[in-house]
Amino acid sequence: MKKSVTLIIIAVAALAMGLVVFLPSALKNGGNDMDSSNQVPSISAPDMNSNSPTPETSESNSRLPENPNTAIKFDKTKLKDIYYAGGCFWGVEAFLARVPGVYNAEVGYANGNTENPSYEDVCYKNTGHAETVYVQYDPDIISLEKLTEAFFTVINPTSINKQGNDKGAQYRSGIYYTNEADKPIIDAVVTSEQKMYDKPIVTEVLPLSNYYVAEDYHQDYLEKNPNGYCHISFDSLKDIEPEVNVDPTKYSKPSDDELRKILTTEEYNVTQKSSTELSFSGEFWDNMKPGLYVDIVTGEPLFTSTDKFESACGWPSFTKPVDEEVIVEVVDKTFGMVRTEVRSRVGDSHLGHVFEDGPKDRGGLRYCINSASLRFIPLEDLEKEGYGDFAILIK
Repeated sequence: MKKSVTLIIIAVAALAMGLVVFLPSALKNGGNDMDSSNQVPSISAPDMNSNSPTPETSESNSRLPENPNTAIKFDKTKLKDIYYAGGCFWGVEAFLARVPGVYNAEVGYANGNTENPSYEDVCYKNTGHAETVYVQYDPDIISLEKLTEAFFTVINPTSINKQGNDKGAQYRSGIYYTNEADKPIIDAVVTSEQKMYDKPIVTEVLPLSNYYVAEDYHQDYLEKNPNGYCHISFDSLKDIEPEVNVDPTKYSKPSDDELRKILTTEEYNVTQKSSTELSFSGEFWDNMKPGLYVDIVTGEPLFTSTDKFESACGWPSFTKPVDEEVIVEVVDKTFGMVRTEVRSRVGDSHLGHVFEDGPKDRGGLRYCINSASLRFIPLEDLEKEGYGDFAILIK
């Protein structure tokens, strides 16, 4: 008891001097375990008896990853909504806001039994609300499936009323939808995730019954307080690949007369006559600058520098296209071989061939492409060239 009193006196003195104090979990709970309806809010520190790093030393808390969404010009008419509960909403908000394709993330209280609850109400008055992050996202960049998979990387879905060091019904995990068509997609992700666990997943999947925006000081909390308490890691963000769907109606193929005027002889023969340029002779075989590669005939986006690799074959090599739909595969039996030719969707340009000797850790494919079939747009020129939406794909 004397130790608790001493710690309280120290804490009060420190607070008076404007210092941030993290108290042991036993002290913040009054020295006793508390039931879930009386849990201390998530502003409490991690359990000092655990091996978890304190907020001052946690790398994930000391600096936040860059947000790729700040460079995107979102079409607000395309946005969809979903709500995720995953423990203390400070970290979950900061994480989801950085998933490529998320326009906005906001914290609040969802699916409780009272109206307009305050933070104190949710923490101490058994309101039934869950700390929740409201997410607006562009499904053309990130699907609900991938967004939900990303969410599962930062929660323990088998934990009941507990995430990280926070305990209580307000810290339960849940996914709340407003569109009934979203439920089977979410259920499929949950079924897939269950294969990774021996214990049953307890993350609730329910329609959103109510949602109330949290107080202003909770919004973007870790942006304002980068060393603030956070129970999750941001490491899995690096594994989330954005999706950008290429609209074929934006591109068209010029007439043959026009092509003969705008293309060099080699470019015309390669794209229109299925010729092949000499290895190590093309403009882009060793180009590793960041940017986008488009069909030289139509301008349709095909590949990015992110997916380009050095294959030593003498032609530009890529692990995948920007969108599977932009590539058409054709069986090629010329020269006594059986190969898979790849052509562009809109322009029907001959691009090259695809082989199965690419990097295994990146899918195992090698798209071997003629430089003469491509036009390269540097990253810094994407916006002015009308390809700003594709900047998010380039790392």
